Order: sequence, then structure tokens, then C-alpha cells
Amino acid sequence: MEKSFSEFLKSFSYVYIVSVFVWVLSNQSTIKYYGINYAIWAIVIGMIISNTVGTPKWAMPAVQTEYYIKTGLVLLGAQILFEKIVTIGTAGVFVAWVVTPTVWLVTYWFGQKIVKMPSKRLNATICSDMSVCGVSAAIAAAAACKAKKEELTLAVGLSMVFTAIMMVIMPITIKAFFPVDKQLILGGAWMGGTIDATGAVAAAGAFLGEKALYVAATIKMIQNVLIGVIAFFIALYFTTRVEVEETGQKVGVMEIWYRFPKFVVGFIAASIIFSLIYSAFNASANGLGATMVDNGVVKGMADLFRGWFFTLAFASIGLSTNFRELKEHFKGGKPLILYVVGQSFNLFMTLLMAYIMFYIVFSELTATI
Repeated sequence: MEKSFSEFLKSFSYVYIVSVFVWVLSNQSTIKYYGINYAIWAIVIGMIISNTVGTPKWAMPAVQTEYYIKTGLVLLGAQILFEKIVTIGTAGVFVAWVVTPTVWLVTYWFGQKIVKMPSKRLNATICSDMSVCGVSAAIAAAAACKAKKEELTLAVGLSMVFTAIMMVIMPITIKAFFPVDKQLILGGAWMGGTIDATGAVAAAGAFLGEKALYVAATIKMIQNVLIGVIAFFIALYFTTRVEVEETGQKVGVMEIWYRFPKFVVGFIAASIIFSLIYSAFNASANGLGATMVDNGVVKGMADLFRGWFFTLAFASIGLSTNFRELKEHFKGGKPLILYVVGQSFNLFMTLLMAYIMFYIVFSELTATI
């Protein structure tokens, strides 16, 4: 990144100490029981530091949110296996890949035409955050459209609050109102397509049962594939339309490539490589692929390092966030209105599509899950 390694190493010690404190705190038994995860603690503790004593200037070179989160996302690709996506089949693809872009487009239109969001970049970042998969999608979208740091922080903050609420409320709602025979698969698909964070999806799914956890996590993995697709089209739209309107100058193809989040290439490559390993070992060694990838060294390594990189990323978001800078973006409550309306539409569309796909169009698939 053409920066001083010695300066980074010195400043990294500060971010790392904050992250270790967060990691220990989030694994305390009582806190863990109530589902207050490392992401929430990292952002909150980072914000407390940055808005009280302030983040030291010498520590800022290591406050590299995008670097940490994108490294973690490449590791996530090692666990998104195409063979598992095929198991849920076309039903899951429809739930994740049809609803998500539909919700993004409708919410973006709503933000521009009805709410009249002053910043198209904030609008696009919130839409991506809410419709795809939370923080990861928000960071990819913010990079693609060159959103301000404060706009990204605001989108991430909204995501964290609503994710915490939804991971508690949705399983209770499903238990209370869904027919017993539809709670696991329909409920799992609904949560997988709407709750933003993968960890929160897993926690909510586990509340209902193993089958719900499997369906919810797989739908979320299928949806995660769209991070790169959405980022690419945002980069394309902002470079060829929005910025042309703002500056009056056309941009070349290389600018689109420059804006395209490069981690997506690593994400897809990791997914393909480990999908091939999974299939090859399963075919030739009686399920060894599942042992290695799902329960062994790959999952163990990927989960551990991804967790640490995400902790560093969320701590960096908190350490670089100033409430005074956020204030101007919250005027009139427009971002909150946009998120609530968009997520409400997302909940309705995902539930409707999940029911149609799993219980009408592909009912025979549902019986085998």
C-alpha cells in the first residue's frame, strides 16, 4: 500500500490491544449468553475512545477498516462452497438472487424520489448494507461509489442496531406465528435472506433448530456471492452516470476497474479452489472433504482468522468515528426512514419468495432437506 511498515507496526499495536480487549470481553460467558458479539463491542469501545480521549494520531496508520474487512472476506470465500449452494438448489437462488437486487433497486428509488436523500452515495451504501449482507456489502459499496467515511460509518451503525434487534425478534415471531411444519425451512430461509450479518443469521437459526440453521446459513452464503456483483454495478453506475452528471466529464473503462473492489477476485477464487478440494476429497476418500473443510483445518483456520480480521475492522470503524461528523448525515432522520422502509420491504419480499419457492415451485426439494 506504499506506506511505512515501521509506522504501521507501531500503530498496529494500539489497534491490536483494543481488539484483544474486545475479543476477551465478547467471550465472557454472561455477555456471550446474551448474544452481544465482538462486532458490537468493537464498534462501541472504539467509538468511546475516539469521542472521549480521542484516537492518537500515531495510531491512525493502522486504522485500516477496508484492508482488514476485505482480507476477512477472502477467507469467507473458502467456506462458501458451490456444492452446498447446489444442495439448497434453485429455490435458495431465487430467494437470494432475485429478491436482493429487487429490494436494492426499489429502496434506492425510494431514497431518491420519496425520501429525497441528499447523498446518492449514502443512499447506495445503505441499500447495499440492508439488502445484501450488512457491513461487508456496505464497505464494498462505499468503495465502489467513493462514499465518505462518515457515510459508511452511519450505514454500518444502522446495520448493527437492526441486526441485533432482528436476530432476537425474528425467531420469536416465527415460533409464535408460523405453522409448526414450516418453522424450520421457511423460517430459516426468511432469516437467511433478511438478517444482515452471517454470525447473527447462524445464531438466530440455531434458536429454531439444526435444520433452520442449515437453511438460513446456506441462503446467507448464496446471498454473500452478490457482494461483488452489486459492487461492480454500483461502480459502473456511479462512474458512467452520477459522476458524469456531477463533473460533466466521461470516465474510461479503467476507472471502473480501479473502483471495482479487488477482494471480490480473491473471494471467488477461494470459493472455487475450496469447492474443488471439497468435491475431489469427498469423491475419492469417503467424505474426507467434509471432514477437512467443514470440521477440520479449513474451517478452523478460516473462522479464527476471519474473526480476528473482522474484529480489527470493527475496532477501526469505531476508532475513526466522530459523532460530530455523523450529525449532519442524520438530519431529518432520512437514513433511518430509508433503512426501516427498505428492510420492511425486504422482509415481505423474502418471506413471499421463500414460501413460493420452497412450498409451491420446488416442494419436492423441501421434502428432502
